Amino acid sequence: MSLKFGTSGLRGLSSDLEGPPAALYATAFARYLLESGLSRKGDTVLIGRDFRPSSPAIAAIAAGALRRAGLSPLDCGTIPTPALALFGLEKGAASLMVTGSHIPADRNGIKFYRPDGEIGKADEAAITQIAASISAGETIDATPATAPDASAEAETLFLQRYEGLLAPDALTGRRIGVYQHSTVARDLFVTVLSSFGADCVPLGRSQTFIPVDTEAVPAETVAMLQRWAAEHGLDAIVSADGDGDRPLVADETGTPLRGDLLGLITAGFLDADVVATPVTSNSGIEAAGRFAVRRTRVGSPFVIGAMDEAVASGARAVVGFEANGGTLTGTACAANGTTLAALPTRDSFLPALAVLALSVERGQPLSAVAASFRLPAAAADRLENFPVETSAALMAELRSGPQALAAFLAPIGTPAGTSDIDGLRVTLEDGRIIHFRPSGNAPEMRCYVEAGDEAAAQGLLAEGLALIRAWAEKRKD
Repeated sequence: MSLKFGTSGLRGLSSDLEGPPAALYATAFARYLLESGLSRKGDTVLIGRDFRPSSPAIAAIAAGALRRAGLSPLDCGTIPTPALALFGLEKGAASLMVTGSHIPADRNGIKFYRPDGEIGKADEAAITQIAASISAGETIDATPATAPDASAEAETLFLQRYEGLLAPDALTGRRIGVYQHSTVARDLFVTVLSSFGADCVPLGRSQTFIPVDTEAVPAETVAMLQRWAAEHGLDAIVSADGDGDRPLVADETGTPLRGDLLGLITAGFLDADVVATPVTSNSGIEAAGRFAVRRTRVGSPFVIGAMDEAVASGARAVVGFEANGGTLTGTACAANGTTLAALPTRDSFLPALAVLALSVERGQPLSAVAASFRLPAAAADRLENFPVETSAALMAELRSGPQALAAFLAPIGTPAGTSDIDGLRVTLEDGRIIHFRPSGNAPEMRCYVEAGDEAAAQGLLAEGLALIRAWAEKRKD
């Protein structure tokens, strides 16, 4: 079975999650909540889902399992993950989100939230152990169930979060495309942006699920965004991944802005004094902001852990973000004379609003705003359908010693230093950076690079991916 916890939640093939496995993990989650004292019999558990074909059935099975375990499921419908998480914090209720995030529709997953926020690695281990114990000695009942509908209440609370964050007319005169595809954020984005005066142009709405990876936007998607930007005279295009916790913001030419730049801008917008971000985020972040930076492994649990440490040490305003642009707040933060409550889970709405606000404040197009930060040119992409065993073997070889790493990278350059926080990040003698990392959520091998300019970064990325492909082909022989 393909199911396992990755960088953010349980993931695997949809066919492996539908039916008894969905009931198994929902039951294990319920028992963990009850046995740990986080919830009591009869307490509410919220359920949300994305637009994948398999998500409604998995959510219904989870609702039945939660009810049989003694909890009271509440259906929040197709809703962004940050909206579900915020509603859970407001109600003091645990929640689960049925979503595979940005990965293809043949895969799905579940993100779990305690009443006090997103689960951590220790919680994942406990839920996994309970699930194994249930599997060993019990027959799983996967009978689905319906639950009372609370979607309108959850959406209203999320919309209220952003009231007053910008001036009511802050985006007046701005023509903003909303690439709707199959993200659960598609309608709320139009509502939120319109509330600040933007002229919104809905684009690309789809009844078929489209996986959108904001960290590695395909060339054909970029071409589509660029065509829309020119055709409709847009100032920006806004979108998100399937469950609405990773932003996609493109400038007036339709060119996507890097997610870590969006996070950096958001940290400045909220006047953060501490930022937590993974090692995959741009190396120029430390020099680009007025805050202390804590680097972490990839995945929201690690970012949240670093934010918690910063809060415990007395930090005033703590913000976290990942290279995919998903932005978290570890403390209440002030902006535009209003206070934004802490929401320690990835959110796509906050960074989108922050970068649009900066563009308006400076009177500059988004392309000029992005260029003003002078970050090292960076690029990222991944090889899909790359077996987990193959990526593990590659990483083992690269870590086996300096000679093996030097031999692998010989066509590109000479290693001068390495970091093994998450994957293998190599600084070359000429200052370029290449980072190899297996995905924690899917059978994918990712490559991140930095170089002196965009052309050099794209060239290094192509060379890095070619080395991985060649190594994998040679291993087959």
